[in-house]
Amino acid sequence: MHCRVTPIPTESTRNLCESVAIFRVLLQYQTLSASLYRYILTTTMSSSASASSDSDEETLRRNRILKSKLYFDVPLSKVPVIYAASYDIAFLGIEKLHPFDSTKWGRICRFLVSDGALHRSCIVEPLEASKDDLLVVHSESYLNSLKSSANVAMIIEVPPVALFPNCLVQQKVLHPFRNQVGGTILAAKLAKERGWAINVGGGFHHCCGEKGGGFCAYADISLCIHYAFVQLNISRVMIIDLDAHQGNGHELDFANDRRVYILDMYNPGIYPFDYEARRYIDQKVEVASGTTTNEYLKKLDEALEVAGHTFDPELVVYNAGTDILDGDPLGRLKISPDGIANRDEKVFRFARERNIPIVMLTSGGYMKSSARVIADSMINLSKKSLIDLGKNA
Repeated sequence: MHCRVTPIPTESTRNLCESVAIFRVLLQYQTLSASLYRYILTTTMSSSASASSDSDEETLRRNRILKSKLYFDVPLSKVPVIYAASYDIAFLGIEKLHPFDSTKWGRICRFLVSDGALHRSCIVEPLEASKDDLLVVHSESYLNSLKSSANVAMIIEVPPVALFPNCLVQQKVLHPFRNQVGGTILAAKLAKERGWAINVGGGFHHCCGEKGGGFCAYADISLCIHYAFVQLNISRVMIIDLDAHQGNGHELDFANDRRVYILDMYNPGIYPFDYEARRYIDQKVEVASGTTTNEYLKKLDEALEVAGHTFDPELVVYNAGTDILDGDPLGRLKISPDGIANRDEKVFRFARERNIPIVMLTSGGYMKSSARVIADSMINLSKKSLIDLGKNA
């Protein structure tokens, strides 16, 4: 038989137990504090390094912009219509394999000149964007990827281009695009000085800093805006993108930039189906395939009304694609030529009534008739005194 002896706690043993318990708590607290300290220190150092990296990147971007030659003084004898013969793409006929009319830009100007609306000598010729200019938005790795003809072929959606030496692709395809980029960037300066500017090319809204696509190799809209931030001391920009396709490139570039307000009116049933980029549209207006002129213009009126009450920009960048035309195989909308002229007039009037400089880019349009429609719209803008082409149009 065993007897169980139950110890009777004394005052001293109770004190000892309490001391041990307190010691354990202190030890755990010390361990936790050390871990917490290391976490805070690591997080702070990481945030500090990230902030420092961002600051360095912003300084480099600013210096590149300030050193650029793309902003230059334009004599008052010229009107703020920007175009160079180098915009047009002629590549052994291969360019015809893409539905885009790669001679559209030159044909617009020829119509304006032959109609007596614009004198050829009044057109402003831009400079080609250099690698340093492009690095303001694009990464080195993306620009290097364009040294592969296969990559360029995928971006411009013309597979046979992959078979040509890259030097030829640079000369025949990317050089014209870089000239148009120079035109878009210069347009912001002219708009600030004259109230408006039209780059007869540009509007490559499917390209962002890290990726091209949809016949867009360079992010001219993003570049134009960053140059305006630095060179023109502008801090609020509104993009009005009325091309039939969603402008996913500039949406990704300005995803978290509250200085840029994006109104994008597009057909959600066609390319690019970029659902991530759609999250960054401030004002999304979806127009389904088959939308007609009256319905389209009504939606535009409502959208501009909302935009005018929501954001107060210092510059409007208007992406005026004509792929909304009735019969366009890619846009799938049913807007008449007069509807295009009416649309452009509404946007220019929106800017004029608020005394906001406006840049217009011609962007997409996949029918031969697009050039005539754009020229007629510009003539209409001149007749309505919304722009001045230097002649009585």
